[in-house]
Amino acid sequence: MDEVTGTVLAGESYEPIRGRLVVEDGRIEAVEETDTESTDIVVPAFVNAHTHLGDSVAKEAAVGLSLDEAVAPPGSLKHRRLAAADRAELVSAMRRTLRFMRRTGTVSCLDFRENGEYGARALREAAAPVDVDPFVFGSDDPAVLDVADGYGASGANDDRFDEERAACDARGVPFAIHAGEPDATDIHPALDLDPDLLVHMVHAERAHLDRVAEQSVPIAVCPRANTVLGVGDAPLRELLDHTTVALGTDNVMLNAPSMFREMAYAAKRFDVSSREVLRMATAAGAEIAGLDCGVIEPGRRAALVVLDGASDNLADTEDPVRAVVRRASALDVKRVVG
Repeated sequence: MDEVTGTVLAGESYEPIRGRLVVEDGRIEAVEETDTESTDIVVPAFVNAHTHLGDSVAKEAAVGLSLDEAVAPPGSLKHRRLAAADRAELVSAMRRTLRFMRRTGTVSCLDFRENGEYGARALREAAAPVDVDPFVFGSDDPAVLDVADGYGASGANDDRFDEERAACDARGVPFAIHAGEPDATDIHPALDLDPDLLVHMVHAERAHLDRVAEQSVPIAVCPRANTVLGVGDAPLRELLDHTTVALGTDNVMLNAPSMFREMAYAAKRFDVSSREVLRMATAAGAEIAGLDCGVIEPGRRAALVVLDGASDNLADTEDPVRAVVRRASALDVKRVVG
């Protein structure tokens, strides 16, 4: 049995409770309000809702490039660098990124993995010794579902994905697709595929939002990557008003996969509350992937980030939720549990 004490951001509302968590066999047994001298802040561990871990082999290589030049298939810089990397280099680079994610509080990510079965198996190998469990959206061929957890399509303007959608239906696994990143032209075609997850939706308009709500399609947004690539800002307030929205960091070549940085950027740039952003970084991604984490409550997996509330950065903050979302950094992490 383990105890974690301090200010606990508990339940789906992340209300601060001064007390302790009782953890047994990796699960939360109890959340108890009690006197404690601990100044720690305990939050649910993060779920990064959209990554491309493969391009860890080319960090910062795409500075100044457009979306098409940087990441679009098949001839972008990213795809050229992936093709040039041997397996050992690829696995090593992804493993380093996964270790960084773990140290900064992320226990799972929803990764769009390029290069079919080869790519999916390489990611499984990279993750094996690291305590981050990627939910793998494979690509290239329906046969990738023998290895992956779902299928991740590049975009409805790139190809038809009816066969891949049908294969996901047959296996009962999710189908996800990029949509509305460079412009709005691929959003309706993407929605026609009845996806289980849309990524980006920067250029979503009223008709798209109505369909998203009607079809109950969750969305992963990546604000920092959108800014780096110059494609615009997602209508985050409107997206949240229509569906579940989760937060991702997108391509490792563009940004460090830090949920602290992504939360702070989203909270300060958009008309959203700190609690909404914290949910986007934790429970929302977990719900999309069917993971048993993202919320601190009895019966849940004990996937937690313990922050030093007495650090030079966090001491004297008046609202722990705002502090976690807008101020906290990797330097404040004391430990990651689960």
